Amino acid sequence: MTGTDDGTKAGTRGPARASGPRVPAPWVRTRLRAAPAAALALALLVALTAALAAAFPRAVDRYEDAGLRRTLDDASPRRTTVQFFAPRPDLELSLGEGENALREAALRKGYDAVLAAVDKPLVADRAQSSYGVRTSDPTDASDSFLARPSGLPPRVALVAQNALGAHSRPASGRLPRATDPVTATTSEVEAAVTTETARTLHIKVGSVIHVPGLERAPLAVRITGIVAPREPDGAYWMSTPLIREPSLIQLPSDGGTYWIGALLLAPDAGPVLLGTPGKPERYWQVAPDTSGPTAHDVSGLASAVAALESGPGLARIRERVDPLTDATTDLDEVLSSFTELRSGIAPLVAVAAFGAGTVAAVVVLMASGLAAERRRGELALVRARGGSLPGVLGRLLAETAVVAVPAGALGLGAALLAVPHARLSSAVAAALAVTVLACVALPVRAAFAHRAVRVHGGREDIASVRPSRRRTVAELTVLVLATAAVAALRRGGTDDAGSSGGSGDQLVALAPVLVGVIAALVLVRLYPFPLRRLAGPAGRLRGVVAPLSLARAGRTSASTALPLLALLTALTTAAFGGSVLAGVHTARDHAALLATGADARIEATHALPTALPGRIRDTRGVREAVPVSVAYRAQARRGSGTAGETAALVGVEPGPYGQLSRELDLGGFPARTLRATGPGGSSGSGSGSGKAVVPAIASPSLADRFGTAPFSVQLEDDSKVTVRIAAVRDVTPAVTDLDFLVVDREALTRRAARPTALLLTGGHLDGAALRRAAGGGVDVRLRAEVRTAYVHSPLQSGAERIYTAAVAAGAGYAVLALLLALVRAAPERSALLARLRTMGLTRAQGRRLLVLESLPQALLAAVGGALTGWAAIRLLAPGLDLTAIAVAGRPAPGGTARLRTDALSLLVPSLAVLVVATGVALAQAWWTGRRGSVRELRAGDGR
Repeated sequence: MTGTDDGTKAGTRGPARASGPRVPAPWVRTRLRAAPAAALALALLVALTAALAAAFPRAVDRYEDAGLRRTLDDASPRRTTVQFFAPRPDLELSLGEGENALREAALRKGYDAVLAAVDKPLVADRAQSSYGVRTSDPTDASDSFLARPSGLPPRVALVAQNALGAHSRPASGRLPRATDPVTATTSEVEAAVTTETARTLHIKVGSVIHVPGLERAPLAVRITGIVAPREPDGAYWMSTPLIREPSLIQLPSDGGTYWIGALLLAPDAGPVLLGTPGKPERYWQVAPDTSGPTAHDVSGLASAVAALESGPGLARIRERVDPLTDATTDLDEVLSSFTELRSGIAPLVAVAAFGAGTVAAVVVLMASGLAAERRRGELALVRARGGSLPGVLGRLLAETAVVAVPAGALGLGAALLAVPHARLSSAVAAALAVTVLACVALPVRAAFAHRAVRVHGGREDIASVRPSRRRTVAELTVLVLATAAVAALRRGGTDDAGSSGGSGDQLVALAPVLVGVIAALVLVRLYPFPLRRLAGPAGRLRGVVAPLSLARAGRTSASTALPLLALLTALTTAAFGGSVLAGVHTARDHAALLATGADARIEATHALPTALPGRIRDTRGVREAVPVSVAYRAQARRGSGTAGETAALVGVEPGPYGQLSRELDLGGFPARTLRATGPGGSSGSGSGSGKAVVPAIASPSLADRFGTAPFSVQLEDDSKVTVRIAAVRDVTPAVTDLDFLVVDREALTRRAARPTALLLTGGHLDGAALRRAAGGGVDVRLRAEVRTAYVHSPLQSGAERIYTAAVAAGAGYAVLALLLALVRAAPERSALLARLRTMGLTRAQGRRLLVLESLPQALLAAVGGALTGWAAIRLLAPGLDLTAIAVAGRPAPGGTARLRTDALSLLVPSLAVLVVATGVALAQAWWTGRRGSVRELRAGDGR
């Protein structure tokens, strides 16, 4: 027999021996290859959560930045421009030195000093900023060709402003020049006027306007050109609107009127103003760059503006320009209005953010719990074979980080692409927090589960695991925090919270979440007891499905607290958020209804044409047109010697107007309330003599003052009517925010009874058609248009979108939490069904078993979520003011908008939980029936 040197048979080949020590396969790679689906699911969860978490602060930044820009753009440049002015140079200076101080070179030097004093983040818009010299007191121009509305001569201001040619284009003629050095004694200068000034004051190219002189002959100002502003709404022209268009002034004494206009001199012609009595002053106007600032810079902007108004910036300007320089601006008030609006909206958005964030965090923890449960046997075996706890935790952290870190980075990148042009730091911090939570959740869970080395664990259902003292202390701590948050919100409200800042605001925003947390902890402790009591009577029923399902529901896993917490928090947040959005919409609808008095309102300062009501009724969409006459300045008084009280006297047709009031729920009343009966009643003659006593419906303040005794009301046409208050109503459709008296039109004179307004009802009213039918000289307001006007700031619309998205995200994560809870119990339920089918359980009974087993927890979450949401709304409503987000500080009747319970917001999410739980149970029973029982009952299957 032939052999080899090592003793093996010839012709055979033994296994190859390793030349060195065997290298174990890397832990992380092995685990990822062993469970790729679980790793992919974790990556998707982390990426989605990180993307949402990173997108939220950037979305908030974007709508706040848009709101700030809208606020600055809506404010006129006259309010946002920071204006510096200094009087004429010191009288102790020589005439030549005073003239040099008003020349463009000296003014330019002062302008540079002013710009140097502007601190960031306030940035000057150099293209719209300006400087020059002007007469602060316009003087009379007695030339006969100028417009004189009531015979009074117009007044003109002389303005020598820089860069006139860069900001205008000649409509006719040319720009003014100052070829020779202009002095205080110059007899004639050139000037230009804008097209609007020329048209209004009857000025043409070549006109000469004479301005009174100071200790000299009048100054002749020759008009060499008429210019059209390139940007008429820009700060260059609108910081001092007089240079763009003249103003009509009415004298308070005799009612006479006269025009005030501006003559635009050459930039270097300023010294001539010293020879006029117009009190010349130098000025420098700094227009802010409204495209650059962000909402994050508002506090810095306010500080920079304050420094220029009365702080270090103004001190530097006075040192370098003139000690008497002063500053004025309304930019600080504009910024303050934005800050107040944001402070009223931010706490409401924070409630939704904390709610959705809590649910998302619970879902991430549940995902780690599912992974820990799936690998319980593996980790117990590693610990039993000598694996150290730090070593096991380190490997778990490494394998989780390999998946979570790239997924978190991917989610952050998606958020940056989806929501550009916002701060990066907050988005990175949010995505990092999600990634860290996903990385440490599994190791921390495993650390608690495998502190001690054990191979077989005991039962972990609620029947055997009792709450520890630590858990009791933790629950009591959360209860104290929730109580403190609710008490703070009820006492101070979101307005105080938004203005105070700090951790107290976050605690208040967490109040609905904490209420849900407390409810979850209490329900987890309490709900097994009624189920166990029902198990006895159910055992006496025919069949095994009912008693078995109740027994299993009563002995559910002790880890059910997290799913229930997620569901209750999501339902509470959804109910709270839905009620907030419903309250906002209701407040806008009510404010728009009070502002118009109906679906539409047609009103004029004079009597409406007789044929107008008929034309309006024939317009498409109009169901009814109720005519009313409103005298807004009627004087109500008791006796001839007493002072009158201004009130609006409304003349109506009792039947149609009363029906309109009842339909709109605006102080409805029966028609007989305004019908005069008895010997003191009105005869309906329409004489307006004031002798007959007319019943009236009054506002509460008038009723308190005049009581039920008759009193006289004098109308604007000097006619009188004697009324007696027959009923009191808080509101009435015809009048808003005024004391009112509603009487029958038949009791008024024919002139006073002529309708001045029409109140329209109908669906899908066409504003354009109504305006065409109404003609000119009347005001047409639609309720829908007024309501739309209340959504003016991007802060409102952005906050509503964010709130809706946060509630939707919370609901989505709640459904995911429910699915994770059912997936975690799926292997055990599948094995149970397989065993029971071997004993004769039918498929229909199996479906009923799974549905009845999952129904108690789903029903508990649904009912508990609805009750918790209702309780949170009732507890927190007194401290919540929805006015800011509803009408954004715009003039709106109706008072403060408060939070109210919305039935749909309470019931729809709860019913959705029941539907999802039942659907998942049915799907699981169907899928288990398709797989068969053999696979579920394999020996050694770790279930």
